[in-house]
Amino acid sequence: MDLKEVIGLKEEALKKIDEAKDLKDIEELRIAYLSKKGKVSGLMEVMRSIPKEEKAAFGKEVNIVKDEITKALEAKKDELKKIEDTKRLEAEKIDITLDAYTPKLGTLHPLTLVQEAIEDCFVGLGYKVAEGPEVELDYYNFERANIPEGHPARDMQDSLYIDEKTLLRTHTTAIQMRVLEKEAHDLPIKLICPGKVYRRDNDDATHSHQFMQAEGLVVAEGITLGDLKGTLQFMIDSLFGEGHKIRFRPSYFPFTEPSVEVDMSCHMCHGKGCPVCKGTGWIEILGSGMVHPNVLKMAGIDPERYTGFAFGIGLERVAMLKYGIDDIRDLYTNDARFLEAFKRLD
Repeated sequence: MDLKEVIGLKEEALKKIDEAKDLKDIEELRIAYLSKKGKVSGLMEVMRSIPKEEKAAFGKEVNIVKDEITKALEAKKDELKKIEDTKRLEAEKIDITLDAYTPKLGTLHPLTLVQEAIEDCFVGLGYKVAEGPEVELDYYNFERANIPEGHPARDMQDSLYIDEKTLLRTHTTAIQMRVLEKEAHDLPIKLICPGKVYRRDNDDATHSHQFMQAEGLVVAEGITLGDLKGTLQFMIDSLFGEGHKIRFRPSYFPFTEPSVEVDMSCHMCHGKGCPVCKGTGWIEILGSGMVHPNVLKMAGIDPERYTGFAFGIGLERVAMLKYGIDDIRDLYTNDARFLEAFKRLD
């Protein structure tokens, strides 16, 4: 092999390098020409058969060819790498002018909104929020609330018994009874007790076998019916806005004496009379009264020294009045379309 053939080998390699389409072609050419068994390395074997006086010039030319092929490979490799990087970036680029994906967010349930509003109202007055078991003992649900076994008031609540001594609680009064027993020697007591309760009832637009209550209890020295009225007026103003009047009507609850039903002036007609209030100008909103002396005695509290008031309000009733819901079943059917309406209220 003479120098012309070496130069021809170089030109052949440079042409193939120039025609390479991707990095894989470049690697194959590197192996073909520059590896230990490649064509350029093979030229060194040829030197053994070249006359001594020509070896220096031949070896010099082989090194020049090797350097040029190496540089050509590196240059082409960089060129192809830039092209591939550009293609990849083009394929992966993000159009920041497009609208971002907005995940679908849930919303608080209207009953949760009402519960939190009531809790916020009373926590601000120094009350504490108390909870208790939904599967309750008859003892706390009835007996400690001055409703002994055989008392006709039990028939008013259509209870769901699990056995003779336990039932699904019919009111959150049971929570109050537990706290009275525990904290009788740590007066005064100021509680708000929200929770779910159960009664055997036929479901319709205004009734449900399960519903939510929030009951309040205050026991201290010198508590009067006037304190109860002022507290309830504050709660109604917080829930429905200022300007609503409230009135007491005599009623009966076994655990309070005297007992009163509480009406508020209609939030739709402001007392003038409309279909919502059936023309009366008033809407019944809750029941309340002064804690019965027997309830205090059973908790070990002296009714001659201490008095208190209690009240209970249905969260469904508040939600239906506040948000214009006409069917209580809407609150329990898990219809996302119904709940969408309350996003703006969170």
